[in-house]
Amino acid sequence: MLTKVYSAAIHGIDAFPVTIETEISSGIGFTIVGMADQAVRESYQRMASALKYSGFEFPHYRTVINLSPADVKKEGAAFDLPMAIGLLTAAEMVRCGNLSDYMMMGELSLDGSVLPVKGALPMAVKARELGFKFLIVPEGNVTEAAVVNKIDVFGVRNLKEVADLLEGKSQLSPVRIDTRKIFAESSQSFDFDFSEVKGQESVKRAFEVACAGGHNILMVGPPGAGKSMMAKRIPSILPPLSMAEALETTKIHSVAGKLSRGAMLMTTRPFRTPHHTVSPVALVGGGASPMPGEISLAHNGVLFLDEFPEFPRQVLEVLRQPIEDRVITVARAKYTVDYPASFMLVASMNPCPCGYYGHPTKPCTCSAGQVSKYMNKISGPLLDRIDLQVEIEPVAFDDMADRKPAESSAAIRSRVMAARAIQQLRYKDIPGIHCNAQMNSRLLHEYAWPDEEGLAKLKERMTKLDMSARAFDRILRVARTIADLDSSERVLARHIAEAISYRSLDRASYGKSF
Repeated sequence: MLTKVYSAAIHGIDAFPVTIETEISSGIGFTIVGMADQAVRESYQRMASALKYSGFEFPHYRTVINLSPADVKKEGAAFDLPMAIGLLTAAEMVRCGNLSDYMMMGELSLDGSVLPVKGALPMAVKARELGFKFLIVPEGNVTEAAVVNKIDVFGVRNLKEVADLLEGKSQLSPVRIDTRKIFAESSQSFDFDFSEVKGQESVKRAFEVACAGGHNILMVGPPGAGKSMMAKRIPSILPPLSMAEALETTKIHSVAGKLSRGAMLMTTRPFRTPHHTVSPVALVGGGASPMPGEISLAHNGVLFLDEFPEFPRQVLEVLRQPIEDRVITVARAKYTVDYPASFMLVASMNPCPCGYYGHPTKPCTCSAGQVSKYMNKISGPLLDRIDLQVEIEPVAFDDMADRKPAESSAAIRSRVMAARAIQQLRYKDIPGIHCNAQMNSRLLHEYAWPDEEGLAKLKERMTKLDMSARAFDRILRVARTIADLDSSERVLARHIAEAISYRSLDRASYGKSF
């Protein structure tokens, strides 16, 4: 007898349908075809034990299981459950008249338990898209998959429970989640707040500008100046995730297996902090079994690279393309996948190896050559792509001793959201553009071109500092954001002046601004 059970597999961050065809006939033998990897081929032993402990007898006939489409590689243990159901229905040990209405996935334990799998959310999205009425997932994935509406999602604990559900013997109810309610009830409180940051008003202003326009920012300052402390507080002033952003972000973390058991929709922006020993593959994604990297896990959030020059040059250079294109294409001999990578890059570094070059009180022990070599670990093309480059001075004692709270993150966030609202209205008819950092050259000329005084000031500073054409575009983008924070329709000279002040580390100015 031939039966078909429907499942899904992951490619990139999206799912594609897989049909498990099971044919049982007289004879002896068990074969899995359809470009199955080692984990799928090993499912025979898991299924045999799971059927035994679930009260079923493994069919001792000639069995062929085909995973269609046969020309796409199938990986992982998520096909255990649909293959086991295919065996049971082909052997007529389980009878289900509407099997084509179900999509299912899950890994089987030897005792018949159904274990969680990666990528349940994109699989649920694909099931709804294809018109399936029911989705069966492991109990550990049910809240994640139930975020998708217009499809009944069942969370199951074991194989016997699935068999009873298909035969109509189970009282199991579908899980339904009100995503709107989740967003309404999601807490906007954060573990870190800018009210705890003493002094550093100019740096806070730079962070406000960066978050208002979605710009990348680099902090340069001595140890203990508060670089990492302030970076951790950036999510508290970023605008909240929209529903579409939350769904896309959750899909990425679901595929990467980063969602905790029972997790639903992500309601806060991700904040990723990879160590400087991270490999290029871990950063951009890929591998033998392709997975999203850190830059994709930071999608719609923040990628914080502490001790920026300590990252290998090869690792830093892979950031250049995704910063510009906001997507990373991982191309290998056997596959090509696209991962979204629209993140806000936040980096911090010391000004020299000892950390005290330009310090007001502590002497620097580095030679001029050492300082220059240390700063040159960051290439000019990468530095050009960082919109704001700010220097941080040590916090004065009077500021540290001041017990009065500084301005709260909520107050800063309100201004950031007001500026973002202006940008959303400006770009509402332009696909793929949501904030000033995403503007192309045409939009820069249309919305960010300064007045005559501002253009003259920009020409003077660019000539003096020998800035690149890319730096010119970056300055205009930042100036447009400053104008939005100022509720100004035009980009004025004062906006250009402030934007230029955030380019203190351009190549020609190295060593002069400290």
